[in-house]
Amino acid sequence: MHFSIPETEVRSGENGSTYVAYNIHVNGVLHCRVRYSQLLGLHEQIKKEYGSNVVPAFPPKKIFTLTPAEVEQRREQLEKYMQAVRQDPLLGASELFNSFLRKAQQETQQIPTEEVALDICLSNGQKVTVNILTSDQTEDVLDAVATKLDLPDDLVGYFSLFLVREGVDGGLTFVRKLQEFELPYVSITSLRSSEFHILLRKSYWDMSYDADVMDNRVGLNLLYAQTVSDIERGWILVNKDQHRQLKSLQEKGSKKEFIHLGQTLKYYGYIKFDPCITDFPEKGCQVIVSAGNNELNFHVKLPNEQMKEGSFKVTRMRCWRVTSSQVPIANGTTTPCSSSKCDVKLELAFEYLMSKDRLQWVTITSQQAIMMSICLQSMVDELMVKKSGGSIKKMLRKRHTGSIHRSESQQNVKSPPLLDSPDPNREQIVKLSTKLNSVSLRGISASNSANDISGNDFHGNYAFEGIGDDDL
Repeated sequence: MHFSIPETEVRSGENGSTYVAYNIHVNGVLHCRVRYSQLLGLHEQIKKEYGSNVVPAFPPKKIFTLTPAEVEQRREQLEKYMQAVRQDPLLGASELFNSFLRKAQQETQQIPTEEVALDICLSNGQKVTVNILTSDQTEDVLDAVATKLDLPDDLVGYFSLFLVREGVDGGLTFVRKLQEFELPYVSITSLRSSEFHILLRKSYWDMSYDADVMDNRVGLNLLYAQTVSDIERGWILVNKDQHRQLKSLQEKGSKKEFIHLGQTLKYYGYIKFDPCITDFPEKGCQVIVSAGNNELNFHVKLPNEQMKEGSFKVTRMRCWRVTSSQVPIANGTTTPCSSSKCDVKLELAFEYLMSKDRLQWVTITSQQAIMMSICLQSMVDELMVKKSGGSIKKMLRKRHTGSIHRSESQQNVKSPPLLDSPDPNREQIVKLSTKLNSVSLRGISASNSANDISGNDFHGNYAFEGIGDDDL
């Protein structure tokens, strides 16, 4: 997750005095407003709980009123502090830190704690209404949904809640996975738009884990509904013959067979992002990026209108980063950036082993760059757990334990080599969509890029020295 404090506000206190509020954004969206004293209180609690040697540096108190320059300096220091805490595996996952963010989110939106009904959407368009508290965190809401659906406790960790936006054409854009530090009811209510919904969807990449889910009736129905939805949306590609087979299985009610056939199809389990721009194979190319099967797939439109397709395996990425910068809105003026006159430009860049001893940086310019980075991170997490023989139940949800039974018979769809022409005989049921879904577990951020205007980098630094394609 990308934490930033891009702006401050001067607000009025209860006694008529004013104070500076620091707006904490997560993935570019306002999460909460906090005062310096609140963050100082959090810092003191963390220091008391974990020791001074673990806690990152915190900007010192000032005796006199801060000048605008000092406020800006403190904003930058607090931003780095929040990023450093979130990056730390111990502090970032602590209940102390997450509960602070949840409370601050509720206070910022001024939503009192009370019982409410919250609608959770399923992939087939149905809604599950759960009775919760406005102060219930993501895991509490997920538990309530699982209970309502009768999904076994040991399968809850295979699913997550996602914030989605419904387009005018009825399609869904996946915005992000709801995190442990947020309150789903507050998050959806604060958007103040009927376009946004909360969706239940599987939260793993490796299709071999489907076997665990399909052993349960409810899990099978959820996975089946998602597979049907992804095919109808055009995320999974099928030809006419495959379409007929799927339709026949659907009419027979053969859900497992339907999913097994789906697993053999191209882009099963992939996530598609909005069209964006890349510099590969040349600058200014339009591209649709998909994440899945431990890779980023590119469907590129070259300047000469030719279409090319290629894939970048995560095991061949030495590192990646997301950089953000402010760019003026194109209004014909040359005035400096302000919060009301600037857009945030996001870029994902990864260093890829193109061939033996030849590394090359590939850049994607997209407002969903952070989401792409989170997908890469979660793929890495799964690969590392699988390599060590661990359980994704522990990775996806810490309070669950147990081993995962993997099916060796699952077929993996081979990715095309870098920028091969796509198969002209393959037919899409629905036009290639521009929708996104986020599967995130954790992110690693840093600020050390001299070329980054804002100084906010979001890195995933993995060399995979001991892991190759043959090992996975």
